Amino acid sequence: MARSIVSALAVAIGLAAAGLAPAAQAAETKTSEPRACPDGLPKDARCFAGQDASGAFYWIAVPANWNGTLVVHAHGGPRTGKPALDDEIEDLQRFAVMVQEGYAWAGSTYRRGGYGVRMAAEDTDNLRKLFWAEFGKPKRTILHGQSWGGNVAAKASELYAYDADGGKNYDGVLLTSGVLAGGTRAYAFRADLRAVYQYYCANHPRPDEPAYPLWRGLPADSKMTRAELKSRVQACTGVDSPAAQRTPEQQRRLSNILAATGVAERQLQSHLAWATFLFQDLVQHRLDGRNPFDNAEVRYRGTTDDKALNAGVQRFSADPAAVTRLAYDADLTGQIALPTLTVHGIDDPVASVRHEAAYRDVVAAAGRSQLLVQTFVDEAEHSQLATPQYAALLRALSAWIETGEKPTPAGVDRLCREHDVTGEGCRFKPDYTPKPLER
Repeated sequence: MARSIVSALAVAIGLAAAGLAPAAQAAETKTSEPRACPDGLPKDARCFAGQDASGAFYWIAVPANWNGTLVVHAHGGPRTGKPALDDEIEDLQRFAVMVQEGYAWAGSTYRRGGYGVRMAAEDTDNLRKLFWAEFGKPKRTILHGQSWGGNVAAKASELYAYDADGGKNYDGVLLTSGVLAGGTRAYAFRADLRAVYQYYCANHPRPDEPAYPLWRGLPADSKMTRAELKSRVQACTGVDSPAAQRTPEQQRRLSNILAATGVAERQLQSHLAWATFLFQDLVQHRLDGRNPFDNAEVRYRGTTDDKALNAGVQRFSADPAAVTRLAYDADLTGQIALPTLTVHGIDDPVASVRHEAAYRDVVAAAGRSQLLVQTFVDEAEHSQLATPQYAALLRALSAWIETGEKPTPAGVDRLCREHDVTGEGCRFKPDYTPKPLER
């Protein structure tokens, strides 16, 4: 089997390099073109890039010592800009350990920017099909999702685990720092942030600007930039300045905003940007201007004057039609059919570790807990955890696929410690259990 994979790969590489892709394939997608691999990948790895028939750009990396397993990667975000060919380089470098460990890697930009879990899941599976067509069917195919891509990959595993004839499209799923509570629950805290921030700062919008419901993110014709938003947040809270340089009023506002919302200080700017530009895309371009957010009954606590905040904060109620549409697109059923392994930083400041509790519960309700193993690490990072941990997770998932023996968090920790060649250390907490996701 390994020899046939290598042979197919060699043939496909030769065809791509010569520009001689089969006619039927060329009609479906532009042939992958060889590209210089970015820094951080093995020197003898081969890289390819291209654009599929739906318009999504992609990058592929194949190590010289390929172990026959393909990792299909779903990136986070969602990115709101127009996709470009080299957008996936950052993800490839972030997860270069996978190529270093002998796995082939493929990542798609998705066909467009903006929200759309089912769209992104389809584009992720399209890349799996493209790789199989150009490079031959691998020994195994693993679906990997990072951050919002965790939502994408989890949805893709529900929709595309098997083909119409019952054959496996994927053999296992790895979800890292995943947004796994589903679309209708994942962004509620950012809606709270918009309301609380506006109560204290009153500059988004300013009094001399047209008013609008905060759940819209921005008016459709707004020209606001991220730099302008950042300037407004800085003026109100001084968040980008050392605490000693903030005015007492800035510090009071900042402390109250963080206390009422639970947002980490270092993530205030980014969360407010999501609650502005992503909300604008989600509400106005994906939900026909309807509101999926609700803070009508939320009671904000922990500030210097909770009563005044709760009396004065902007309130809004969700449109059931918007909630239904968002749930269809992005909520998860828990109907998993493949071995699924997750990892999450306990103090993740972007996607709360409590997303794992939400996913655990929905999988349990579907009666599929035997296919889910969740691990947790003592880190306060989101985008990239310690490198040896990813290698251990892939080893554990591969062994689970091959032997059918379900791994344990303690076992993943041992694998990490046994194979940590980087010296970064392993921070797994085998006995940790996240609390439920609540507002």
